[in-house]
Amino acid sequence: MAQPVSSFLEPIGELQQRIRELEKEQTSAETAQALEAARRELRETIDRIFAHLTPWQTCQLARHPERPYTLDYIHGMMTEFTELHGDRRFADDPAIVAGFALFDGDPIAVIGHQKGRSTAEKVRRNFAMPRPEGYRKALRIMKMAARFSLPIVTFIDTPGAYPGIDAEERGQAEAIATNLLEMARLPVPIVCVITGEGGSGGALALGVGDRILMLEHAIYSVISPEGCAAILWKDQSRAEQAAEALRLTARDLKHLGIVDEVLEEPAGGAQMDPPAMAATLADALRHHFKQLRRLKTEALISKRYKKFRTMGKYLER
Repeated sequence: MAQPVSSFLEPIGELQQRIRELEKEQTSAETAQALEAARRELRETIDRIFAHLTPWQTCQLARHPERPYTLDYIHGMMTEFTELHGDRRFADDPAIVAGFALFDGDPIAVIGHQKGRSTAEKVRRNFAMPRPEGYRKALRIMKMAARFSLPIVTFIDTPGAYPGIDAEERGQAEAIATNLLEMARLPVPIVCVITGEGGSGGALALGVGDRILMLEHAIYSVISPEGCAAILWKDQSRAEQAAEALRLTARDLKHLGIVDEVLEEPAGGAQMDPPAMAATLADALRHHFKQLRRLKTEALISKRYKKFRTMGKYLER
């Protein structure tokens, strides 16, 4: 079952539907002219809407139901992906996918949050909200990558770690904290990519790396706008105001030194052209891994530590 699309994107959806209908019609000069006009109108509409996106609209775009997820990027950029399951302690967590693949013919470890498309898959993957076993599975794969000197890429797209009682009973906070500690000292290159939502510690547990990349219309924050509004004003309807205050857009985070590079998305967002987005991301990974492979282990870990110790900007009043 499809999720509702935000109202500000409805004109784009309507034009896309009109284009699809015109493409199905018999070819004629009149139809061809109408199709070209519709495509031109679509481009102009996208340019107009995306010229002045608000932080709240960016949040909605980051949650778009057709946005590419981790498995889409893996299959779009890599070959021979072998998924591994389980944390060897309790269970497997489908909210996180992890395994090994070939990137440009070289082995690489790949880990990421995975949202669902259908209702059944959303439930099975718990809406990409991992439990402790998901983070422990991720760390198991990372340590295996370190043992074989393989680079690691993580894809971040989660509303946050699952806050249920069962997750807390099995040590949710400890699992996240352990990942932060262990990722900080892994002796291999790590590139983290925020592809959609980067929510709180649930995102940060896969987010300690040598390079932090962020898609143009992704978000990254200590809390969701809805959660922030509920805490500050006891009113989730003020989420739009909270989004403004949280400074969660890629542009803000690049300015604050939280992310290293913002990756341009196709016109209208990554969901408009997933293959093009995967190609852009693949180029960025090549560039950053090439730089990181030149560093010796001691320098790699030292730079990573320094990166996070000096992160952010602070204002005194």
